[in-house]
Amino acid sequence: MTAAGIDNVRFEARLLLAKAAGLSIEELIARSSDVAPVAVATALRSLAARRLQHEPMAYILGEREFWGLPFKVTPAVLVPRPDSETVIEAALSLLIDRQRAWRLLDLGVGSGCLLLTLLKELPEARGIGFEISCDALDVARVNASTLGVEARTALLTGDWRQPDWEDQVEGPFDLVVSNPPYIESAEIPRLMPEVAHFEPRQALDGGPDGLAAYRIIAAAGRRLLVPGGHLVVEVGQGQAYEIAAIFASAGLVPLQPWKDLGGIERVVAARH
Repeated sequence: MTAAGIDNVRFEARLLLAKAAGLSIEELIARSSDVAPVAVATALRSLAARRLQHEPMAYILGEREFWGLPFKVTPAVLVPRPDSETVIEAALSLLIDRQRAWRLLDLGVGSGCLLLTLLKELPEARGIGFEISCDALDVARVNASTLGVEARTALLTGDWRQPDWEDQVEGPFDLVVSNPPYIESAEIPRLMPEVAHFEPRQALDGGPDGLAAYRIIAAAGRRLLVPGGHLVVEVGQGQAYEIAAIFASAGLVPLQPWKDLGGIERVVAARH
């Protein structure tokens, strides 16, 4: 796999072998001297072939950890990434009272990693996830059940590109979060193949300048939020200033951006 340009080959190979054998990593290590059965070797070859085509490991394994929680993932949803945990950090810093019955909205809920993580952290909160893809909502439903927050979660099918879409979510909310598509359309073919060839394009494509979704969200922001409520969004590298300006022009008050672990301004928030 090294020749295919894949990093961390030994680590990934161990994960694939554990998947093929139906074992945890700990169980695999404990049985490292065992000879692999033919069925396991066959399954491993199949999994390795998929990875050699640059299919993301998360899709092959069927899950990805986010904020220390397990999330099912399929090609219907973006792979949850550590950068997106910055959204959780920002949101929790704004919702100081963890025991309050906050109302949350996640636009483009995908796997549910943002909304469901916040519901785990805020035990009295209730949340709505809004998503155009029915397949993605199926994934989010499984994750809500796995994490034990399904009773406080409503998952709605909808398209924010349609007129009056915000009426469907029955706001206003204390917090609106989103990891919207923010890649410029022309840049998508130049992304790493794991992203460009496998992750859902509608969750990546932000239009000609990458900012189309932010304009839509900003235009609805004052209707979606209670007075004093917050909008918290993930952004691409170098986009924070422009997105803050979009929010300001919509009558929201931008806050100082939050940086991810790489020092990139990854999250922009605004207050109603």
